[in-house]
Amino acid sequence: MTGAWNRITRLTGSVVGQARSVRDKARELREEFRGTDEPERLLVAPLVPGQQVRYVSQFGFYSDEYHKMGAQFADQVGDALADSFDPRVLFGLLNIVNPVAWVDAVITPVRIAAGVLTLPAKAVVAGGTDAGRVRDGQLVPPRRPLPLTGEQEAFRALFGFDAYEPLADQLAEFTYHYRYAFSGDLTSLAGGMLLFLARFTDTPVAVTDTHLHVLELPERPAPGQPDGRRPRLLWSVERRRLARIDFDYGPTRLLQFPATIVFDDGSWIHVVNPTTRDDQNRFLQALEGVPGKRPAGR
Repeated sequence: MTGAWNRITRLTGSVVGQARSVRDKARELREEFRGTDEPERLLVAPLVPGQQVRYVSQFGFYSDEYHKMGAQFADQVGDALADSFDPRVLFGLLNIVNPVAWVDAVITPVRIAAGVLTLPAKAVVAGGTDAGRVRDGQLVPPRRPLPLTGEQEAFRALFGFDAYEPLADQLAEFTYHYRYAFSGDLTSLAGGMLLFLARFTDTPVAVTDTHLHVLELPERPAPGQPDGRRPRLLWSVERRRLARIDFDYGPTRLLQFPATIVFDDGSWIHVVNPTTRDDQNRFLQALEGVPGKRPAGR
């Protein structure tokens, strides 16, 4: 009996010790991110002169391509694409009459919001080829890159699309892949934001008194290490164009905070902030005045 009691005592002590370790680790994490976006705000401030930086997220936002809000759009597309990814079928489902004009329509809001496509860009040289490849045991002849305008090539290179496949086809497939994540129109504000969140890593969000920005900014270095980060402004939208932001979580959520951003053009995108509750609360405070659903207790 004494031996059994000793085993129970040791087991209880082990469980209590593990619980304390988890509690202490959570407390450390909580303290680390409580009120600590000041270094990031100082880095971002020179990029947005005249704006008051109210918040910079600790980690990169991302968009969940499997979110339930896109189910209706996904079902419509999925039913017609059960056996084929034929771009012509995709164009029909997306109501794309002229793929060339549609590509330009997708590029336009990205150019306006990001200001990155106005930089000089070298167009794809039609005479270049890739090396021959082996597929299913057979040599595939070398391919020639498809000719693009300078701006189209800048867009293609920026988002990492294939130079040897039609850009319109790839954008249509991208739209289908992220059918759960947004309202389905790449030419919209939500579509432009999705392109940057999906094709870049380390994409924190900054909130100022006048804008919402998507940045390229690596995570903070370890304590004691020099901070040589150089943030890059990828995409911006004025706060007045935020129709509402709905936060889809309850009071017990500790990490991975989802939200749905709705713009004044009717488009929407589902995003996730993979952070702590304290950091998320700073995000909520920075968005004061923007309509939308807030979590319980706010």
